[in-house]
Amino acid sequence: MLMAVQTKMVLISIAMAAHILCGSARCSPYLAIEPLPPEIVDIHCHVAGIGAQGSGCFVSSKLLHSWRFSVYLHSFGVSKRELLEQGDHVVIDRLSERLAQSRFVSRAVVLALDGVIDAQGVLDTNRTPVYVPNEFAAEQVRLHSNLLFGASINPYRRDALDRLAWAKANGAVLIKWIPSIMAINPGDTQLVPFYEKLVELGLPLLTHTGHEHSFGSANDSFSDPEKLRLPLSVGVTVIAAHIASTGRYNYERSSDRLARLMGEYSNLYSDISSLTQLNKRGYMKEALTRPEFSGRLLYGSDYPLINTALVSPWYYWPRLGVWEIIRISREKNLWDRDVKLKQALGTPRSVFARSGELLAASAH
Repeated sequence: MLMAVQTKMVLISIAMAAHILCGSARCSPYLAIEPLPPEIVDIHCHVAGIGAQGSGCFVSSKLLHSWRFSVYLHSFGVSKRELLEQGDHVVIDRLSERLAQSRFVSRAVVLALDGVIDAQGVLDTNRTPVYVPNEFAAEQVRLHSNLLFGASINPYRRDALDRLAWAKANGAVLIKWIPSIMAINPGDTQLVPFYEKLVELGLPLLTHTGHEHSFGSANDSFSDPEKLRLPLSVGVTVIAAHIASTGRYNYERSSDRLARLMGEYSNLYSDISSLTQLNKRGYMKEALTRPEFSGRLLYGSDYPLINTALVSPWYYWPRLGVWEIIRISREKNLWDRDVKLKQALGTPRSVFARSGELLAASAH
């Protein structure tokens, strides 16, 4: 009992000292804190599966036997045994259950993920690290009123345009790419018909930009923001994920290349998913304070990575101050903790609202 009291007193003393130090350092958010909108849409949520119960999902053997696999399972809040016994749909069920408990985020876009396509225009399973079929994602999303369908179609598929039409007819609100692991060159002029179809259907393209670190190996040259000039010039609404954080192209920071494009194309946006991760410290400030990104940012979480050690308000000491960090850390819901952290750093109300607004506008 005495030891517990002493420990508590030590923690209180540390907190008080940290609070004083924070005050002297003038810790503060990057922008003035604004109230949240009544509804927030998370535009960037991943799911995965192992093919259980005929889902059609798969994970490559290399990734399945890496340390990343167990981390991802834990972050999804599922076990391999659950997937084998109940099916891969448990991942999406768990996502929906967690989201339903959020006070701030009302809906989330669940992203399918296509794979590498071979010279015959069909899926190359030997080169694909993760695959989440559109049919599986669309079917499961229909069962949950708080989820939206984000389709994924590699444009090199021989039936890519038909798949786009199918995705739209089945409720897709956007198309998702990770070019560096899907072997897609966004600047390839062969893709113009695909881009024209995106414009016709009113489907935004959410595409990873900057270096990719989640899958073990990637061809990062395909995620150079400059390669987005082609779809942008065709008129596609492009959402360059993560403000192109991390990496350099031609000795220039990836985010600098994206910022330049922002000044040239009004149909270019970005999201703030993953920007509070430990390996991306500094990018949140850049997103919120660079004038090029003003009015172009959307809210995304990059679920399930918000449920890993990569994300913690403690990484923003002394920016937030210890009491604010403790307040955010006590939040149990993943999305509410993510929103609170980003709000405390100064994310404007408009950023939280813009995801839903953009999707609604694209649907008409």
